[in-house]
Amino acid sequence: MAGASINDIKSRIKSVEGTMQITKAMELVATSKLRKAKERAESAKPYLKLLTESISILGDTSGSFSADTCAKTLYIVIAGDRGLAGGYNNNVFKLMRHRSEGEDAIYLPLGKKALDYSRRNGQSIISQDFPIVAGVGVGACLKIGTRIYEMIGSGEIARVRIIYTKFVSMLTQTPVCEDVFPIPNQDTAPLGEPLFEGDVEEMLKVILPQYIGGFINAAVCEAVASECASRRTAMNSANKNAEEMIGSLVLSFNRARQAAITQEITEIVSGAEAL
Repeated sequence: MAGASINDIKSRIKSVEGTMQITKAMELVATSKLRKAKERAESAKPYLKLLTESISILGDTSGSFSADTCAKTLYIVIAGDRGLAGGYNNNVFKLMRHRSEGEDAIYLPLGKKALDYSRRNGQSIISQDFPIVAGVGVGACLKIGTRIYEMIGSGEIARVRIIYTKFVSMLTQTPVCEDVFPIPNQDTAPLGEPLFEGDVEEMLKVILPQYIGGFINAAVCEAVASECASRRTAMNSANKNAEEMIGSLVLSFNRARQAAITQEITEIVSGAEAL
């Protein structure tokens, strides 16, 4: 009986060690991807900042950003492509349910988990063309921005909100819901009266799709970095738990082996006394 217990413990130790090798590899891969994702997220910020300032001035000047309160709200939901990232995906979906509750909403899911969630819950989806969020580049974001601009112009939607996870630090990633359209008011006012060359409405037709696409691109970059950081943290915790489990199993193995040796000695001594 003791021998079987020892074999079970040895098998369990090998199993945990094998799992630990996988989690260590996943942590290293996530760390490597995180560096590139952070650089991409930082490089997207200046472009979005410039577009935001420009579109804010044009919008205030033209006064063309009035929204129909009876129209629908489009939620762009960015989640992960895979699991094993702690509460990364669930936190995004929880925020989405909270913000869209009671609204006449349609959805644009980016990422496999977001697409699966929308399908499973019967949400109204405008596109299923982006199942891999890491593959959504600048070109795809500009394409999405143009599509959304056309939907705004035709009166299909009046508001656009984007839900994603903002990268704060290696240990902190915060799910947020931000307004993309109508354009949020900016804190900084332009210095003096802006001067425009050409018709403002024509300029808006060019800049607004780029603004929406730039906003989505920046959010995608933040989300990818957040997913990598969340997975790295989750795998690091899994490694620590595996180390603790192996230590506990080794202690149990030593105790079981000592008990088996003690039992054998007792049986030998008892047999000698019987003779």
